[in-house]
Amino acid sequence: MPHDDLRSFLAELERHGQLLNITEEVAAEPDLGAAANAASRMGDTAPALYFDNVTGFTGARIALNVHGSWANHALALGLPPTTGPKEQVEEFSRRWQEFPVEPERRANPLWAEVSTEGDAVDLFRALPLFRLNDGDGGFYLDKAAVVTRDPDDPDDFGKQNVGIYRMQIKGRDRLGLQPVPMHDAAIHLRKAEERGEDLPIAIALGNEPVISVVASTPLGYDQSEYHLAGALRGAPAPIARAPLTGLDVPWGSEMVLEGVVLARAREIEGPFGEFTGHYSGGRSMPVIRIDRISHRRSPIFETLYLGMPWTEVDFLTAANTCVPLYQQLKAEFPEVQAVNATHTHGMLVVISTEKRYGGFAKALGTRAMSTPHGLGYCKIVIVVDEDVDPFDLPQVMWALSTKVNPAGDLVVLPNFPIMGLDPGAQPPGITHRVLIDATTPVAPDLRGHYSQPVSDLPETPHWAAKLHALRATR
Repeated sequence: MPHDDLRSFLAELERHGQLLNITEEVAAEPDLGAAANAASRMGDTAPALYFDNVTGFTGARIALNVHGSWANHALALGLPPTTGPKEQVEEFSRRWQEFPVEPERRANPLWAEVSTEGDAVDLFRALPLFRLNDGDGGFYLDKAAVVTRDPDDPDDFGKQNVGIYRMQIKGRDRLGLQPVPMHDAAIHLRKAEERGEDLPIAIALGNEPVISVVASTPLGYDQSEYHLAGALRGAPAPIARAPLTGLDVPWGSEMVLEGVVLARAREIEGPFGEFTGHYSGGRSMPVIRIDRISHRRSPIFETLYLGMPWTEVDFLTAANTCVPLYQQLKAEFPEVQAVNATHTHGMLVVISTEKRYGGFAKALGTRAMSTPHGLGYCKIVIVVDEDVDPFDLPQVMWALSTKVNPAGDLVVLPNFPIMGLDPGAQPPGITHRVLIDATTPVAPDLRGHYSQPVSDLPETPHWAAKLHALRATR
């Protein structure tokens, strides 16, 4: 059965040896960030971490690195923890075929046990806050499901967005919000400000594991994350209506914050150690006012560590970036075989494809850059042949080293949009992009000497199976 809340998933991780309970007393800074940083260096089977003895925080319970390995990510999808990354992407794609699955509305949400409103709201008292990296400009919420709705079409459930955006604590009832301009929350805010209105917002913290996955998935503007959650879970996602804003939030969250994004209000936000492995600078960003806090008794505070890849965010945004790009490209280019967008949230993408005619790879690569996610992220696109596995980096390096003639196979596209966190952008939000055609030319492109490729011997599959069997007996 799928998990309906964070606590049941933590128990599942513990059953599989994928949760470490840290019982010794630790300091909020630097121990929590350093421990999460260290866990991310433990590889594909890194465990989640749970702390309940933090100096200065009475009764605080903190979970880190919950999605921070391929083993944990597999368990989040209900797969065996030994499932490899390519297999997880394939399973994600298979379940996508069930999209959309309507959510289930439930009464008595778990997060509704305790609530405060108005002047009693105090984020510093409600949350065990700490910095993740020593250069962070303050305390951040970086793994919450942020819910907003299209103010021009509020009754369209598909246009209610559930996304993950970093938010800096600016005061007892104030947060700074950084939405990338291409993301739905930024579009919702622009529409609200054009109407001269604040934008209602709900922020759900400590969610069941699939909600975090779908909230970081680049869906189409009118596609519901809750519909995708149902497809991935194999059962409808449980949701409930937040009392102040009327927005739909996960039923099993640990805490829900409600308020508004203030129209035309901007304050300096940042810096923050980001998924790019670099600190972002300080920028003028929108401001949220929190008017109500609802939470479970003794809530668990979940956050994720970001820094030099790979960290938890890279596992969280790997499969769910590959599959939307694959589905969107496959719909227009049925020759596409696979898409690897697991690196730095798809800032680099490798696509394997058959070709219809000469120049086909370049047409496909430029289309990838204009998908909903590609607009803000796909800075480097590598296109390889259908017999090259884009998840096998030695094969990709072989294609780059033997198939590419820089004279015609490197296409530089100047002054494209990019999300502002790209440290290479100049100015922020603008970058050159590069498309690398690492495919074998086909007519009418007849460049190069590719008529005599070396292929595996016919007996190779037999010997591969034989060698694996021999090794298993040693």
